[in-house]
Amino acid sequence: MSDAILASSEQDGQLERLILNRPKGNVLDLEMIAELGARLDSLHPVRPELKAVMLEGAGGHFSFGASVEQHLPASVGKLLPAFHNLFRQLEALSVPSVAVVRGQCLGGGFELALWCGWIFCDPSARFAVPEIKLAVFPPIAAAALPWRIGGARATDLILTGRAITGSEAVSLGLAASCTDDPEAAFQTWFAASLAPLSPLAVKLAWRASRRPLAAALAHDVPELEALYLDELMRHADPVEGLTAFLERRAPRWTNR
Repeated sequence: MSDAILASSEQDGQLERLILNRPKGNVLDLEMIAELGARLDSLHPVRPELKAVMLEGAGGHFSFGASVEQHLPASVGKLLPAFHNLFRQLEALSVPSVAVVRGQCLGGGFELALWCGWIFCDPSARFAVPEIKLAVFPPIAAAALPWRIGGARATDLILTGRAITGSEAVSLGLAASCTDDPEAAFQTWFAASLAPLSPLAVKLAWRASRRPLAAALAHDVPELEALYLDELMRHADPVEGLTAFLERRAPRWTNR
């Protein structure tokens, strides 16, 4: 493996820490996705004592999101299925997941964080799914965000692409806390909330509580992926939006 993902076992094996290690942006390209997937696979069979998998980003940001360049037609057919498989791998562990977020948490990075059971962030955190500004949409957010914050609020974030602060994320029920030291907040919460519990019970209760998301992975996400790859990407505007972003210019929409 490369060093795109740093992994460590902590708290006597109760916690697995996975760090996205490509600062400044920790962009989720095919290489990083493959390594994160390999790290998740390496946790099988799951250690009996494992109670949580924690994700964070190296440097000042969680993640700028999935690679825009690899969303172009030549590679998006590989990128999107590989990215969506990460969520199946996370759920297959049957272990609670947590994100510690600082700075930008955008697009696919936001999807990765919101899929986790808990988000601990600091005041610098900014959460957004800005894909609509490039004439595309976020399939995982479309499936999971309504479950987290309700349909109307999810639609607002997906259709506007606007960013919310850490404190707004707390008020929406998306984040557990927004503090100057999210790592300390997480560790305090872990010690009080998960560490005293039976690992077996934690895993089974996690599976029971996540049944709607497991069902979404089995049914909704494949349909959303097909909508993206087979319908959206047949049109000119998505390619224009992605290309304009890479060329740092305003897009010229043709509604085609």
